[in-house]
Amino acid sequence: MKPYGKLSQEELSELLGILTRRDPSVLLGPAIGEDAAIVDLGDKVLVTHSDPITGASELAGWLSVHVVANDIATRGVKPSWLVTTLLLPQTFSREQLKKLASQIRSAADEIDATVIGGHTEITPGLDRPIIITTAFGVGEKEKFFTTSGGRDGDLLVATKDAALEGTSIIATDFHDKLLGKIDKSILENAKNFIHEISVVKEALTAAQVHGVHAMHDATEGGILAAALEIAYASRLSVVLYEEKIPLRRETAQICRALGLDALGLISSGTLLIAVQPESAPILIERLQKEGVKATIIGEFKKNGHSLLVKKTGEKIEIGLPIAEELWKLF
Repeated sequence: MKPYGKLSQEELSELLGILTRRDPSVLLGPAIGEDAAIVDLGDKVLVTHSDPITGASELAGWLSVHVVANDIATRGVKPSWLVTTLLLPQTFSREQLKKLASQIRSAADEIDATVIGGHTEITPGLDRPIIITTAFGVGEKEKFFTTSGGRDGDLLVATKDAALEGTSIIATDFHDKLLGKIDKSILENAKNFIHEISVVKEALTAAQVHGVHAMHDATEGGILAAALEIAYASRLSVVLYEEKIPLRRETAQICRALGLDALGLISSGTLLIAVQPESAPILIERLQKEGVKATIIGEFKKNGHSLLVKKTGEKIEIGLPIAEELWKLF
């Protein structure tokens, strides 16, 4: 039986080989590690991407907007329009549907985006809603970014803290299971991390800094997977320093209680940025002026294996795929 989460690189490569065809208007199509497709519109580009929400229930509507909007923003483009598909279990009530719709509308308003269409249905075999959202944005043809833009010697900057999304999902959906293991105030604080999962502001800020070469949203598989995906797409290796990766005490306590690795826990809200060394201080200063914490957590190299340098100094070789820690709870 296959594990939950992303397909292996071999399976995904085979799938892409079947699905894709050459089209000169497609400047960037489907590829491992890339966040969104880019289509030539003449002097502009259309940026689009789809994402499902499958591992959360209480926060599903809110997440569905921000997770996909983040992928548009990593291209340096503002997400403007959303198409939402709601696949609902038979037990889903009208009140639950209204709550879901309110979350979607609230999240869309927060980033100034508009829901322009979609589909709804009651789907057999589900025990929780599945929400699939497609986002669109239009940007300048000469000013977009890709995951594959990383360069040898670039530093890796992370915004905010690791595993914000995963921490919030666990504190919300597994609240009762954690009571008695984790102080209630810690769980309440952790639930509020959901309000920090948008990276739209920091991505659009970073896009204006000279020397930024690539951006990637840390989603499934957390910071480990996102860093490796930049490296893979850019044909580089990455060295991550565990002691430099920012982690909140709420995340540390919850992961310790459940036996999870925070670095492999879904981490929307953390934007990873590949930037040339001389531009890193400027980038960090610009982000801090916007109220966004930013930390150098690693570096990219042309040769060698990708490594995680533990706090003890031990060097562990890492590679794709990274199993998503959240799925261990299901």
